[in-house]
Amino acid sequence: MTFTPIDAATWPRQQTFYYFTKMAPMSFNLSAKLDISQTKAALKARHLRFFPAYLYVTSKVLASMPAFCMGRDDAGQLGYFDVVHPTYTIIHADHQISSCWSAYTPDFADFYARVEADEAQAAQATGPVGKPDQLANSFEAGMLPWLHFDSYAPMPTAGLSTFQPVLQAGKYLDGQMPLSITVNHAVADGYHVSELFKRLQAAFETPDWL
Repeated sequence: MTFTPIDAATWPRQQTFYYFTKMAPMSFNLSAKLDISQTKAALKARHLRFFPAYLYVTSKVLASMPAFCMGRDDAGQLGYFDVVHPTYTIIHADHQISSCWSAYTPDFADFYARVEADEAQAAQATGPVGKPDQLANSFEAGMLPWLHFDSYAPMPTAGLSTFQPVLQAGKYLDGQMPLSITVNHAVADGYHVSELFKRLQAAFETPDWL
């Protein structure tokens, strides 16, 4: 992991960051539909699951956009991580959930194996924490496979307390998957979210990362 500190004196977004952290703290949510049919077909041909691929693509694309990789180091310095790792939940037979996370790696086969191993570990948990020691440079990536929604807003009452986004995917239907993102406005605007959806769509349409 590489952390690049931000020089507040030269950072173009400093005033916007100050405004949305000190004067008017705010998070916002957007949802869109993504065509994932090409990725689904490629995975089916290889007898692979979609969920690890969803975690991989979102991690890969987020890492290409510094606005979604912001955080603080142990000393409290604001900066950019070069990678962010997905955190997610596993569902037990009684429908209770436990948290889990997997370390992102650019090699899809390696990442896929990590997710399956982490899921197996979390499945043994008896409480809400399935895999402890979540890393600071993490983002949340959920999925509701039972519902094809139009909008979803997982918003803490006081807004996001971190700078990494919260993603929530929905049920795949007629070639499309709904995807919601909640972001801290201090680090990203509508433009950044639009570009994120554009890059995610491109990755799902051309799954040459498989």
